[in-house]
Amino acid sequence: KYNTLRDAYEKSKTKAEEVSSRIAKVEDVSEALFEEWQDELQQYSNAKLRADSEKKLAETRIQYKKLIRAMKKAEERMKPVLTAFHDQVLYLKHNLNTQAILSLQSELVAVEEDIASLIREMEASIREADSFIRTMGK
Repeated sequence: KYNTLRDAYEKSKTKAEEVSSRIAKVEDVSEALFEEWQDELQQYSNAKLRADSEKKLAETRIQYKKLIRAMKKAEERMKPVLTAFHDQVLYLKHNLNTQAILSLQSELVAVEEDIASLIREMEASIREADSFIRTMGK
């Protein structure tokens, strides 16, 4: 379950980064478009057309700013959700670490039992060797 949630978090984090990147690209392209539009206004020979284009540029910039504010607001709403998700995944990981450490306690008991058994076998072998050595001395 931890691996599934960790993978989902990583996927969500990647998607959030993609959203931020897309917003940045929209800003870059839009700024270039507005600059070009502004520069090209000087190319009009017809004052009425230039004035109309300037008006549309101003209106478009206002709409663009609203759009970017909405995008940024949505982007900001992702952060606390992603942070909470990360906290949950990290907490789960740490609990699994605790469980892993606690499971080593039962491993310790098994190792101690194996060592005790080995010591009994070694003591029996030593007694047997001592007995054999005593018989050789007679």
